[in-house]
Amino acid sequence: MQIIKYFILFLILLASSLIGKFLSKKYVYRLEELEEIKNALNVLKTKIKFTYEPIPEIFREISANTSKNVGNIFKQASEQMEKTTANSAWEQAVEETETNLKPQDKKVLKKLSKLLGQTDVDGQVSQIEITENFLDGQIKEATEERQKNEKLFTRLGTIMGLAIVIVLC
Repeated sequence: MQIIKYFILFLILLASSLIGKFLSKKYVYRLEELEEIKNALNVLKTKIKFTYEPIPEIFREISANTSKNVGNIFKQASEQMEKTTANSAWEQAVEETETNLKPQDKKVLKKLSKLLGQTDVDGQVSQIEITENFLDGQIKEATEERQKNEKLFTRLGTIMGLAIVIVLC
């Protein structure tokens, strides 16, 4: 009977530690997605500047070469561009795609839509550069949050598990 009790207590400790680890990962994923979006925007800027490919085609290529969440933003935007304008398609894709981004991150990305597909190459490139600068600030903030909160949630999960185990003993 004691073995079962200790096994259950161990499972409680393990589960709470895993929950803490799971909660801490959202900070890691947000940072990774922001960095990947910045890289994708750099590719977009280069392609617009030098290849003159249509934006939906560039978005499809970017979606194929990026991770799932970020790739889905570009994929959905390219699909929406068949029905609507580039700026509304981008805004809709950023808003509707399931990501780990915060609302302020999405707001920064939506600013890209203002000149997307509506101005000349230089105007679009400058808008992408402005968005990249805003993303740098978001990446810096995400890095600070990750450093602060990743350890916090991991340790908090373990401590809560220990507290529950101690109470139940």
